[in-house]
Amino acid sequence: MPVEFLGIAATGDGSETTARTTAAFDRDYTLRLARAHEDHGWDRVLFAYGAGAPEPAAAAAFLASHLDRLQILLAHRPNVSYPTFAAKTFATLDRISDGRLTVHFITGGNDHEQQREGDFLTKDQRYERTREYIGIVKKAWTSREPFDHEGPHYRFNDFVSDVFPVQQPRPGVSFGGSSDAAYAAGGAEADVYCLWGEPLARTAEQIERVREAARAAGRTDVPRIQVAFRPIIAPTEALAWEKAHRTVAAIRARRGADRPESTPEAVTPENTGSRRLIEIAEAGERYDRALWTPTAAATGGAGNSNALVGTPETVAQALLDYYDLGVDILSARGYHLLDDAIDFGRYVIPIVREEVAKRDAAKAGAARAERAERDRHQLIAAQA
Repeated sequence: MPVEFLGIAATGDGSETTARTTAAFDRDYTLRLARAHEDHGWDRVLFAYGAGAPEPAAAAAFLASHLDRLQILLAHRPNVSYPTFAAKTFATLDRISDGRLTVHFITGGNDHEQQREGDFLTKDQRYERTREYIGIVKKAWTSREPFDHEGPHYRFNDFVSDVFPVQQPRPGVSFGGSSDAAYAAGGAEADVYCLWGEPLARTAEQIERVREAARAAGRTDVPRIQVAFRPIIAPTEALAWEKAHRTVAAIRARRGADRPESTPEAVTPENTGSRRLIEIAEAGERYDRALWTPTAAATGGAGNSNALVGTPETVAQALLDYYDLGVDILSARGYHLLDDAIDFGRYVIPIVREEVAKRDAAKAGAARAERAERDRHQLIAAQA
């Protein structure tokens, strides 16, 4: 099983620990960060979505026109455009990138954030809409004949696109979430199912939930699994832990300055994934080989926020523990985006790829030996 690495395609240089010094969309920084990923062994980068943030599809098109190999994971919220329009946008971007696009559909786990752009549906209604939306987009990507649609959220007649993706039959669909509704929707529709970094035992439980949902939807395949972490690495364990504690102090200081307790973002999160991260952090700071939860606690469980702390060797072995569970897409994003992308690419990715190659070679050898032994027994039986 190949392993892939997903980084971040930020359009400005700020993070949870440092204030942004660029414009919200800075051409030079966007390209510099992406090139750092492409030059240091990463497979793809995520263009995230936020209300008020630079439009990710346009930023992704800019990047795709300047780089030849780096793949793109484009986050998209169904509330911001009609699905037929979105399907054409994605197909055009897949053309621009020569088949390097995957689309990550975001249902939305925070009512306040959704309402910033006019979305007043309940969470359950949003999941229903997302499933309908993905189905329409898939059909628009693949149907050469006009088709009609009438569903709970969308209705149109006689639509057919004149632009189709390079990838056949279509680009990949990515999805994430930790609620029952998320498992059901993603299990049915996703090619890639995305999880935030949790302890190994809990991650294994979530993987099984996703697979159960895929089977319940009548699928004969299952989604690939992606898990996201915030790596904090240094040449020694002691230096890595000093860096980790400095990072949490910087997060708390920045959050205190930029997100006073009266803001809506400071309340208990609505989405199940963030609540899970807070629950895990309250139960303990350290799990398994290198998982550390104070970074998640400091952000209130905001998104991908659990850290892996240690030397490159320690963090690589921790990632391999997840690979052994069935995770084959590893998402990582540091707190100094550019430097950390370079360091992770130089020092962690090669270790993981080498060890995965050894595991795959061992599995292939065992499979060959098993086939040879089976053939030997069949030959003996035939001669007898």
